Amino acid sequence: MDREELPPETPGEVTGGTAAEAPDEGAARRYRARVWGGAARSLWRPSVDGTVGGRLRELADWTDAAGLADADLDAYGDGLVEALEGRVAEELGMPAAVFFPTGTMAQQVALRCWAGRTGNPVVALHPLAHPEVHEDDAFRTVSGLRTVHPTDAPRLPTAEEVRDHPEPFGTLMLELPLRDAGFVLPSWEELTATVEAAREREAVVHFDGARLWESATHFGRPLAEIAGLADSVYVSFYKSLDGLSGAVLAGPEDLVEEARVWLHRYGGLLFQQYPAALAALRGLDTELPRLPSYVAHARVVAGALGDALAEEGGPGWFRVHPEVPHTHQFQVWLSYEPDVLTAASLALTERTGTCLFRRWFSPGAGGPPGVAVTEVTVAAPGLEWTAEDVRKAVRDFLALVRG
Repeated sequence: MDREELPPETPGEVTGGTAAEAPDEGAARRYRARVWGGAARSLWRPSVDGTVGGRLRELADWTDAAGLADADLDAYGDGLVEALEGRVAEELGMPAAVFFPTGTMAQQVALRCWAGRTGNPVVALHPLAHPEVHEDDAFRTVSGLRTVHPTDAPRLPTAEEVRDHPEPFGTLMLELPLRDAGFVLPSWEELTATVEAAREREAVVHFDGARLWESATHFGRPLAEIAGLADSVYVSFYKSLDGLSGAVLAGPEDLVEEARVWLHRYGGLLFQQYPAALAALRGLDTELPRLPSYVAHARVVAGALGDALAEEGGPGWFRVHPEVPHTHQFQVWLSYEPDVLTAASLALTERTGTCLFRRWFSPGAGGPPGVAVTEVTVAAPGLEWTAEDVRKAVRDFLALVRG
């Protein structure tokens, strides 16, 4: 399961005490979420921070302001769900779109539909792509698809790697950005060349666009032009647009109509989905226009983080990756054990009210020992941080690590 599908920390109640006193990891996780969610200052406030009542009131207030309070309730994908599908198709410049409860389901359906059309069940994708890392082998087990990897370098495949791959494949799937490699993107020229190489092999191209929304700044192109390179695109609503859940698959009308059939077969045609649809529409109205400012400020934050880590000396090996973020998210690596850094992240918030980092993780199988990585997201709260604010938070954080 994706670290965002079980978000960095899951909120809940803990009655007093500290993380060290928590009786089990579940209680410790809830305690951390409560501390980080209540921070006076944070670079980002994920949608799991807060309370049920608070989130529902925010959504209701926006619904009133948007003039949707008297909209009809949906049933089995009509009403607000249809409105959302039309909005996304327009944003992406695609002929049609269909709403799914999860991106995992949306992409399985898209790729099995393409496999039927191409006659080839092989999907070329990166080994760090979401279906390979976070979906419990669903492609093979549920959809009968098989995957091949044009490259295992920590970046998307090049045109040469796609063109020269020895095995035929029916679909090339590109995750934009490639999250587990550091939210990295190719250049526009590299992306168009890679897509063209797939076309030369008579393969279709599908974009895993869970975070496509924030990629437009890096490419310097509108969303419709980016999406227009692909035959189909999936986008998510809770990762960047502060939605509740849900995803949309956009593409040709015949593909979308077939996908609706599979949506029902997979059990994804829910009776009512208006809260998720409303939250997605709110994200398109309020968060999407702000994403370029988040990307720009993420570069300020990343630069200040790198400078502070270098100035402090003694934190051991470190890396801010990418050094200049491609989106509003990036990685930070430090040569400490994850538990040490997570404890320091928690202590920083407990003592100062500032949330700089949250959970730290081992790089996984094959990664170097004694090294940890975390993901940094810069959103609306982070716009208030100056470079000096970041440097001070890093100094305070490292003092706790060393202590």
